Amino acid sequence: MRVHRAAISVVVLAVGALLTVLAIGFFTPLSNLPTFSSINSATNQPNANYNLVFVIVGPIIAIVGMYLVGAYYYARRKFEHLMVTKSKAEFLRNIPELEEILWELTPIDEVRYETKRAELRVRR
Repeated sequence: MRVHRAAISVVVLAVGALLTVLAIGFFTPLSNLPTFSSINSATNQPNANYNLVFVIVGPIIAIVGMYLVGAYYYARRKFEHLMVTKSKAEFLRNIPELEEILWELTPIDEVRYETKRAELRVRR
């Protein structure tokens, strides 16, 4: 799952956004549009109105997806900055943070980290 973390977080965000748009399309004047009226007829069944679930679940999933996407790309940006640095002192100062960031990234990034440590001749 760590290998596909970026894709999974984007999919979670997209699903949350889709459910939120479906809820907005049901409870606003947009429901008169042909696109939303056909979707609303499928989601508003006589014995269950799924749009009520979309109103609650959609924004929650979207917020979780935003957090996952933001955390991944923040960790990626910080990791890439430290991987291109030539300063051994900066690298040494940020080793604890780097090892924490690696939990958010892929196993390939762990290999890059070990290679950088060997390149700068940093001991464990």
